[in-house]
Amino acid sequence: MIKGILSITGKPGLYRLLSRGRNSLIVEDIATGRRMPTYPHERVISLADITMYTDHGDEPLPAVLQALCDKAEGKQVDVKAIGGDAELREFFGTVLPDFDRERVYTTDIRKLLSWYNRLVAAGITDFADEAQEEAPEAE
Repeated sequence: MIKGILSITGKPGLYRLLSRGRNSLIVEDIATGRRMPTYPHERVISLADITMYTDHGDEPLPAVLQALCDKAEGKQVDVKAIGGDAELREFFGTVLPDFDRERVYTTDIRKLLSWYNRLVAAGITDFADEAQEEAPEAE
C-alpha cells in the first residue's frame, strides 16, 4: 500500500502515484486530491524506498510506520503534546528501540511523524511492504 506514496523534494505533503507520462509522473496530493505533473528535475522518492538508521543496519520505513501505528493504535500522534526534542527522541525510542541515536536527527523523527499523521488522515493505515509479504510465498 505504501509503495505508491511519494515524497517530492520542495513540495509539502505526500502524493499518490497515478500515472507515468513520457517525461513526467502524474501525482495526486493525498490530502487535497489535487492532481499535478512532476518532471525529471524534481526529486521524487517512494516512501517504500526510505530506510531509517538502526544500530544493526537499516530498517525499512514501512516497518517503522507499522510499529508507530501499533504504538499509536492507528490514531494520529500529537507531536506538540510529546514535548521537546529529548521527549520526542524518547518517544521514538519506544517505537524503534534500536534506532541510531547519532545518525537519526530530531528533524528526521518530526518528518516521520508528520508523514504518519498525513497518511492516517488520508485513511492509509496499511503500511506492510508488498515485497516482504510476497517473499514467504515464494519460499
